[in-house]
Amino acid sequence: MTAQRRDRLRAELEREAKAEARRLTAAHGIEGLSLSAVARAIGVTPPALYRYFDGKKGLALAVYEDVTVEFVTVVAEAARREDPDDLGACLYAATRAVFDWSVAHPAEFDLLMGAGYARLASSVEALDPVLLRELGGLYASLFHELLRRRQLDYPADDELDPDMLRQLAAYRDLMRSGPELPLGVAFVMITCWRQIYGLTCMAVYGHFATVFDDCVPLFNRMLDELLGLLGLRRAPGQG
Repeated sequence: MTAQRRDRLRAELEREAKAEARRLTAAHGIEGLSLSAVARAIGVTPPALYRYFDGKKGLALAVYEDVTVEFVTVVAEAARREDPDDLGACLYAATRAVFDWSVAHPAEFDLLMGAGYARLASSVEALDPVLLRELGGLYASLFHELLRRRQLDYPADDELDPDMLRQLAAYRDLMRSGPELPLGVAFVMITCWRQIYGLTCMAVYGHFATVFDDCVPLFNRMLDELLGLLGLRRAPGQG
């Protein structure tokens, strides 16, 4: 067998293994993922998969990385479909994509931002910055544009809790996109995110679903309020 054919077969096996691991994760959560189940589904022995993945942890990490790429790509493409001069429309579209993708992929959301993430992060070093860097960097680029247009009000460093400054600096540095953002801008961003994340969790996990069976009206109201804080509004017809 030639080296080229070996490489092709290896790549095909890795794709099949990750696809099956993703299917199992979507169906049963990260706890339903096992190396033996994946090996059985694609017709190889578990030891064969150890050549490509470091056990269940390595397979779960591969799924996490693939899902992160998919998620961030969906969000970025949603923003790119809007007029780049209309930052309100871009921010709404990106955040609505975060919400819609999460609700449509609850198991994957759990892996990226829920209990599944916590279980994976406890066994994998340097996992935390991955999504923050990719998704946060996307939003940071939009906030850079707000700063360039002088449309953004944000607190000065001495208006923030001194104990928070170190955390905000780390948060800002992990999502670095272009010139360094003021710490007050990082504070505005995390203030927005804590509300977006909270409502997204409510929708994904069905909290109060007997009353709020459709969280989109709450989402739209929240985004209108957050965009208003930034001096923006969503485009007519959005939402």
